[in-house]
Amino acid sequence: MKRSRKVLSWIAGIVLASVVVMLIVVATFDWNRMKPFIGDKVSQAIGRPFAINGELTVDWRRDRNGRWPGSWLPWPEFTARDISIANPDWATQPQFAHLDALRFRLSPLPLLIHRIDVPTLQLVHPTADLERDKSGRASWDFALPENTAPSAWKLQLGTIGFDQGLLTLDDAASRVKLKLVVEPLQAAIPYDQIVAQQSSAAREEAGKTLGAAAKKTLASGDVGSKPDKTRSSITYQFGWTAEGSYQGSPLKGKGRTGAVLALQDTTTPFPLQADVRIGDSRIALVGTLTDPLHLGALDVRLWLSGSSMARLYPITGITLPDTPPYATEGHLKAELHRSGSHYSYQDFRGRVGGSDLAGNLMFVTGGKRPKLSGDVHSKLLQFADLAPLIGADSNTEKQQRGDATPQPADKLLPVEPFRTDRWQAMDADVTFTGTRIVRGEALPIDSLATHLVLNNGALYLDPLSFGLAGGTVRSNITLDGSRAPMRGVLALNARHLKLKQLFPTFEPMRTSFGEINGDAALDAQGNSIAALLGSANGELKLLMNDGAISKTLLETAGLNVGNIVIGKLFGDKTVQINCAATDMAASNGLFDMRLFVFDTDDAVIDVTGTVDLANEKLDLDVKPHTKGFRVFSLRSPLYVRGTLKNPNVGVQAGPLLARGAGAVALGVVAAPAAALLALVAPSHGDAGDNTCRAVLQQLRSSGKMMPAGKGKSR
Repeated sequence: MKRSRKVLSWIAGIVLASVVVMLIVVATFDWNRMKPFIGDKVSQAIGRPFAINGELTVDWRRDRNGRWPGSWLPWPEFTARDISIANPDWATQPQFAHLDALRFRLSPLPLLIHRIDVPTLQLVHPTADLERDKSGRASWDFALPENTAPSAWKLQLGTIGFDQGLLTLDDAASRVKLKLVVEPLQAAIPYDQIVAQQSSAAREEAGKTLGAAAKKTLASGDVGSKPDKTRSSITYQFGWTAEGSYQGSPLKGKGRTGAVLALQDTTTPFPLQADVRIGDSRIALVGTLTDPLHLGALDVRLWLSGSSMARLYPITGITLPDTPPYATEGHLKAELHRSGSHYSYQDFRGRVGGSDLAGNLMFVTGGKRPKLSGDVHSKLLQFADLAPLIGADSNTEKQQRGDATPQPADKLLPVEPFRTDRWQAMDADVTFTGTRIVRGEALPIDSLATHLVLNNGALYLDPLSFGLAGGTVRSNITLDGSRAPMRGVLALNARHLKLKQLFPTFEPMRTSFGEINGDAALDAQGNSIAALLGSANGELKLLMNDGAISKTLLETAGLNVGNIVIGKLFGDKTVQINCAATDMAASNGLFDMRLFVFDTDDAVIDVTGTVDLANEKLDLDVKPHTKGFRVFSLRSPLYVRGTLKNPNVGVQAGPLLARGAGAVALGVVAAPAAALLALVAPSHGDAGDNTCRAVLQQLRSSGKMMPAGKGKSR
């Protein structure tokens, strides 16, 4: 036992003596003599010149925040002044970085077990010039030597502190130029105060762009919210400003940060705040970054606004649709890893044009392609806000959201191409529901629901459904953007659209029991709505019974050709429609009227000819057949020529049409009429058959229209 104590005493004495000798050496050694050695070793390690141009000194300080016994022992704190790191030869600037001084505290005891423990590292007036050329060479990529064997020494960094500094970035590969200045604040600002300031600024911006409704929508998330007690002690101590350009768009921003970045303590959050404008897009955030050494977790409140969501693609890499001006606010949480990151935008809410928007989205990277998934919903969706999705907004609105494809003045169908190159940049699986859609006050649409899937450049809307006028419109749409030109497939059916609900302000329709039913099946190719419809193959069927029509009604609905034709035939009076039946066959964008007929109490109107959507040309003949001598204005046929945008409707030259109280031959074949019978449904429960049933059965059997009044079954 005595011998064991002696051995332990000798070991403790040797260790203590070693520490004392080491401390004496550290305290008395002229460390400036080590500058060439340190510079040479660091230069070899990073593959470019490194130098300590000023003094290298040692001070002794106690770590009052450390653990016993380190808290009562003075430890060495090294200060290296005037440090420079050179840029590679190809860079335009000579220096990569410069520090007025670098201070770091070294724990001596861990050196005994081959561990370099640096509890604190302080950067004094840092400046950095970051550069990347078009070939991808970056000045921040160091040529580190390949290790043939693992080092016995390990480095552990605690916290990094900094003060006033300057960073410049010239990235030719990403077309980014940036100058960022960091300065200490006059006084520390609490986290809650920063959140309140940024919330107010973002909501004021939304109010100016989208009106008071947008400001109210963003503020609705504060109802019932509680202060974040876990961050109440966090303060911001430095401010920063940034100016430059991003992919040709001007960039300007400002923000605040904390003063100390904890690299090892994964529980200590680093406060962040940013408010950046890139072009007319604004991105603002307030929150914290935890475990920055491993890019661990980002937890912020995020505000987004701009002229179109599509403009976020160059900034975020997320494919978003063209939209009207928008503003959103939500909670962004991210797990950041080099192998792949996970972002979730939780409980966001906002306005897009005149529509509200809310939901949850998730964006995951690291796979073959990034993927966006989630659920989005709207309580009130303005129909006009959907126009930019297909390029149907005005040229002024296109210019505002940054589109360079103006709509030709003589074209009605949108020519703006879909951004199919962006579709291949990511995948998506998102559901969207709109509780109520409004197109003005006169034409309400009940609801909208769709399941959007984007997979390897192909876009699927399966289904895309509308609740419309007490009925349903259900469709499946495929747009394969991986092909050039893009292929589109549409399958659509409309059932039981109630006329009195479709036109609630049109008095003659309020007592109607009529319905609209229809089917469409089209296959096309092209990269815009105009190109797709201009190459369409397939068929379109539509049936309407027991309705009413007028020139004014068609003007309200935006049916340009229809209101001119009805005006020529009937003037501006309201006309009761017993049955309207349409069967069109499409071939390469040419829609042929296999059957297009209106049956009224006064006349039968037969439409023949074609509509060529490839060049938007009309070639139609409208032949009215009067049922007696009551309507003398319907004795001559009309022609419809010109284009969809500028139709030319006139009276055909030639003999007057025959008039009579009996049946009038229409010259139609039985097949189209028989095909339309499948769309016939009871008009109002079991009270009677659809008026069109008798009309179509007569056409199918004889190709003739029945006399007035005998086509109804009441």
